[in-house]
Amino acid sequence: MANPLSDFLRSFLTVGLFAALGIVLFALLVGISALLRPDRKQAQKYIAYESGADPVGDMWSQSQVRYYIFALLFVMFDVEAVFIFPWATNLEWFGVFGLVEMFIFIFILVLGLVYAWRKGVLKWA
Repeated sequence: MANPLSDFLRSFLTVGLFAALGIVLFALLVGISALLRPDRKQAQKYIAYESGADPVGDMWSQSQVRYYIFALLFVMFDVEAVFIFPWATNLEWFGVFGLVEMFIFIFILVLGLVYAWRKGVLKWA
């Protein structure tokens, strides 16, 4: 009869061996690519390039914060939509209580959307 602890450790040893093999293979392939690729240093390679236009001035410029807020709102509502899908698949199990709770949840989301809309956050330009 085999010792259960040794089976447990043997499974971790297998995972460790595959992880080590992956690391060695990664290092080997990166090393081979570093040896085989052409390496010609040119000043033009390191110039910032945007839509075919030559860069003018400093490459660091401040972006408007509204784009980040817009992206944050998108992520927030996208994540909240993820909470609705499991609820929708188990609606019969949750019953009326779950339905009321989801309406409250959606109402709070709509309040947040209305607030953002009235503050002008959703204007893109």
